[in-house]
Amino acid sequence: MEQYEPDRLSPARVAAMRRSLRNGRAAMTRRSLLRASTGGALTLGGLGALSACGIPAAGKSQGGVSADDHSAKEKVVNFSNWPEYIDVDDSGKHHPTLDAFRKRTGISVKYTEDINDNDEFFGKIQPQLAAGQDTGRDLIVLTDWLAARMIRLGYVQKLDASNLPHAFANLSDQFRSPDWDPGRAYSYPWQGISTVVAFNKKALDGVEVKSVSDLLDNPALKGRVGLLTEMRDTVGMTMLDMGKDPAKFTDDDYDAVIARLQKAVDKGQIRRFTGNDYTSDLSKGDLAACVAWAGDIVQLQADNPDVAYVIPDSGYMTSTDNMLIPNKARHKTNAERLIDYYYEPEPAAELAAYINYVSPVADVKPYLAKIDKSAAENPLILPDKAMQAKSHAFRSLSSKEETAYQQQFAKLTGA
Repeated sequence: MEQYEPDRLSPARVAAMRRSLRNGRAAMTRRSLLRASTGGALTLGGLGALSACGIPAAGKSQGGVSADDHSAKEKVVNFSNWPEYIDVDDSGKHHPTLDAFRKRTGISVKYTEDINDNDEFFGKIQPQLAAGQDTGRDLIVLTDWLAARMIRLGYVQKLDASNLPHAFANLSDQFRSPDWDPGRAYSYPWQGISTVVAFNKKALDGVEVKSVSDLLDNPALKGRVGLLTEMRDTVGMTMLDMGKDPAKFTDDDYDAVIARLQKAVDKGQIRRFTGNDYTSDLSKGDLAACVAWAGDIVQLQADNPDVAYVIPDSGYMTSTDNMLIPNKARHKTNAERLIDYYYEPEPAAELAAYINYVSPVADVKPYLAKIDKSAAENPLILPDKAMQAKSHAFRSLSSKEETAYQQQFAKLTGA
């Protein structure tokens, strides 16, 4: 019987405020919310309490449970997503891409921003899924590690490829076959998330930063380096720097990374481990350099020309937020049509222009250029083939590995 063990062990994190794309007002971002802990439940003590509770799979190790599909008679899709993660018009009341989908297909989308944290949302829908009940949602967006768990538990349905011609044809090679869903049988990316090395040129004052080694070893940066509280990002970037593959590492490899990071902590090289709140320190120059999320850097650069980034020669980490159809969804075909719609270049470009994350849609560049030329030329939004070739994903973890690795990382960060 599958055990539920939270994938997030970090303490409560301060939600960052980033520049609004429309009116310059600070707005809580979807990535800030993703990285936030929920009420301190994910401490080590919380982990022990939750992992003691067995959560059964939906009767199988893989593959979901279908229901009667009411798509033909009920022209609706119930879509759950994260806040600030879709295009919005100037009134703030409408989503242009969803409106265009409805006009074309006659299918209305009931769009709900009710995913504020992966673990919290899983806890909300898991009892229904375990009982074989409809969650009331036809389409959900979850980060790759939780998407992998949902597939492993048999909580989501296999997609009908005949309803996904654009998705199959236009999915970027970078995201085509993760180890947790080979060939994308159960999921398609909503957006990609890149992890890079960022720095404040003014704060560096001539010091060169090109790699994670520079962050960890250059004495000129002592006490002015930030690393992320997300284990997969910080460990993955360090692993690449050490010449190891995050998709194939062993326990010994992981131990070696933790030891290297601990050495940097012990000598005072690391100012602190942070969630999204590194953005303020980086912009002000309190952090000279750090491991950062590309979507944040795109926004910071719009306001601060001193903020820059580098893709290390060793590579960078990429993760995804993914669209899945839960078991017993009433409108599976309609949901698949919506997934496929967002793999058409025009709506994909509109989405990318608004939210500035990595588009998973290949050949979207000329369409995005018509909307925002600078976005189309930004490799943090549309990685070119050379950048894609440096992209690496963290391999899937067993429940045992997840617990052990997170405990080691929590001890390192002081969580």
